[in-house]
Amino acid sequence: MKLLVIGATGTLGRQVVRHALDQGYQVRCLVRNFNRASFLKEWGAELVKGNICQAETLSPALEGVEAVIDAATARSTDSLTMKQVDWFGKVNLIQAVKKAGIDRYIFFSILNNEKYPNVPLMRIKNCTELYLKEIGLNYTILQLCGFMQGLIGQYAIPILDDQSVWVTGESTAIAYMNTQDIAKFAIKAVEIPETGQKTFPVVGTKAWTPEEIINLCQRLSGKTAKISRTSLKFIKFIQKITRFFKWSVNASDRLTFTEVLAGGNPLNANMDEVYQIFGLESSEMTTLEAYLGEYFNRIMQKLKEIGYEKQKTKKKKPKSGLFKYPL
Repeated sequence: MKLLVIGATGTLGRQVVRHALDQGYQVRCLVRNFNRASFLKEWGAELVKGNICQAETLSPALEGVEAVIDAATARSTDSLTMKQVDWFGKVNLIQAVKKAGIDRYIFFSILNNEKYPNVPLMRIKNCTELYLKEIGLNYTILQLCGFMQGLIGQYAIPILDDQSVWVTGESTAIAYMNTQDIAKFAIKAVEIPETGQKTFPVVGTKAWTPEEIINLCQRLSGKTAKISRTSLKFIKFIQKITRFFKWSVNASDRLTFTEVLAGGNPLNANMDEVYQIFGLESSEMTTLEAYLGEYFNRIMQKLKEIGYEKQKTKKKKPKSGLFKYPL
């Protein structure tokens, strides 16, 4: 079976590609930049140049494809807005998939999106879900709530660098998940007919508050975190300012998402039935303790090696002054 993966160079998309290839699938990736996506070709994927915001580029990419896995989303640094990519681009893609006669479409959404109509990304995700249900595709919607990978830059690195860790609003517990595990669900969705035309939560084994993550990082690193707090009011003020400038619209939309992350309403769901349907076990999923534990083990080991190399270099330096001339 040949799969088309959209957003294949992203944090989640690349893991979908990697797992699909490991499972023996032929994988085609729609990419905007061949150089940036060269690692996918090295893995064994086929690259096709295109852009979901340019509808005319989609038909060639869909030829011979039996299923589409859509992991595309706008980045805060993109020249295109979230609305252009995550709504108009997705509509282009969904219509092209329908026209091509492809019956399987896997879409990554966000948990509880219907509860946040004032948050642009949540509203767009909800509208896309409704559109998929109306257009008649054999879709599977996987509702996520957070990637473990994002916690490295948010918590681990600042703590190791003695920089401030920013905490905003109320403590919201979020069931973060390793993108490698999410990829397993995406491929299973392609394989299992019972997942068709259904929506599933796909979340981690436990929901963590920012304070719990900070405590875990402190324990694993042996360092004390510098915690800085800011209010939701201040974030909303910055969001309104950035909204005035075209180059910062995406950043402004992302800041609005703080309402979800810091609102105090847990992002979590019961996964018992999901595991049963997908034929997976919770014991197969990565825990946050294991994920961060592996990261800190590698980093601390590297720091020890660097320290050892510095000591060797220091010992090899010639003596200075009179002591370099032995009597």
